[in-house]
Amino acid sequence: MLWFDERLGVAQWARSGLRKIFPDHWSFLLGEVALFCLVTLMLTGVFLTLFYVPDATPVTYDGPYLPLQGHEVSAAYRSVLDISFSVQAGMVMRQVHHWAALIFVAAIVVHMLRVFFTGAFRKPREINWLVGIGLITLALAMGVTGYSLPDDLLSGTGVRILYSVALSIPFIGPYLAFLIFGGEFPTATIVSRLFVFHVMLLPALLLGGVAVHLAILWRQKHTQFPGPGRTEHNVVGKAFWPSQVFKSFGLMLLTAALLALMGGLVQINPVWTYGPFIPTTVSAPAQPDWYIGWVDGALRLFPPIEFTALGVTIPSPFIPGVLLPGIAFGVLTLWPFVERRFLTHDDAAHELLDRPRDNALRTSLGVAAVLVFVIATLAGGNDVAAVILDVEVETMTNVLRVAIFAVPLLGFLVTWRICHELRREEREVGEAPRRVVLRRTPEGGFEEVEPTE
Repeated sequence: MLWFDERLGVAQWARSGLRKIFPDHWSFLLGEVALFCLVTLMLTGVFLTLFYVPDATPVTYDGPYLPLQGHEVSAAYRSVLDISFSVQAGMVMRQVHHWAALIFVAAIVVHMLRVFFTGAFRKPREINWLVGIGLITLALAMGVTGYSLPDDLLSGTGVRILYSVALSIPFIGPYLAFLIFGGEFPTATIVSRLFVFHVMLLPALLLGGVAVHLAILWRQKHTQFPGPGRTEHNVVGKAFWPSQVFKSFGLMLLTAALLALMGGLVQINPVWTYGPFIPTTVSAPAQPDWYIGWVDGALRLFPPIEFTALGVTIPSPFIPGVLLPGIAFGVLTLWPFVERRFLTHDDAAHELLDRPRDNALRTSLGVAAVLVFVIATLAGGNDVAAVILDVEVETMTNVLRVAIFAVPLLGFLVTWRICHELRREEREVGEAPRRVVLRRTPEGGFEEVEPTE
């Protein structure tokens, strides 16, 4: 180590890094859960890549799954069946990979909500907020491309929807769809193109973004919740070594163990029951993974209305499939600047976090946005809900169309009231007269003592 330090001078930097303080609060571990899921995804993904065939060429299946023997399937779909039934530990690896992807996106979303509701995006952390928005966008793209690789009937239906949404973009839609999909859907090249995106381009961008995100986080002090001894100029918590290292290592083992347990015991994405993708057939019910279900729900809720502008007809999938998600991510991206410019007019740097009640407007808007997301996600399964509740699909759709406006509005009002009531109670407690008890001293004077109940 001395040899390296004499040439690189890393000892002082290492000592400083090992002494870095981390706030001791469970919510700060959400980002670490996402990081450990990403590591699991990379390791299991390398294993799956060794056996997966990114080729849509038709072949005759002759594997161990008897119901499909003799049927024509794509080479990609056959390789997924072989991974599931012929490769040792292949089924476990597939399911661990899929569960890790779902929890990875969920951890990012919950982490982002924690940052939003506590105001951790405020100056000087706007750049890391933007990097975080880029990371969640890449994570969604990774999930969509990976979900589509098995080339089964369910994922093929999802790819068909993506193609239709891309095609609906005015002016450039047909060119963009043909560029991405390699021609008119379905094409023989789409599987190989999705594979390149999923295992090469998107992982490289995601790993680079994570590195930038962690570097900025390391360079800036951690935010922390208000409390005794905590100010805008210090961080109260535990040192990186050994406390934080051992805590993170334990969390990594727990995350890996949970994913392994779910991958071994909880079935997910049984592609053999869906069958191979057939362009003329649509699976029912057909629901995507949860993180993209809200877009599917928006497509189902939006009425079949088309507009014509400048002689160009705007297809109905464009508004719920492109415009609304674009607006949502646009507002989310610009929120730190919008809040400072139009709502708080606060240009000061902040190291202490807000409690959600401290900014009632931000919290209420956030709750309303989450409820829109929840209702849209539920709408992605409107056909399943209709069967369970024994009602018509049209009735369920109409109820959800009303709910997507009424429920967020109600959530906004209730949250606003709760925040203000909590703040009012705090003020009343702080302004309540303090009970004073005096005691006579032996010298004949008086001294104040703590009152007893």
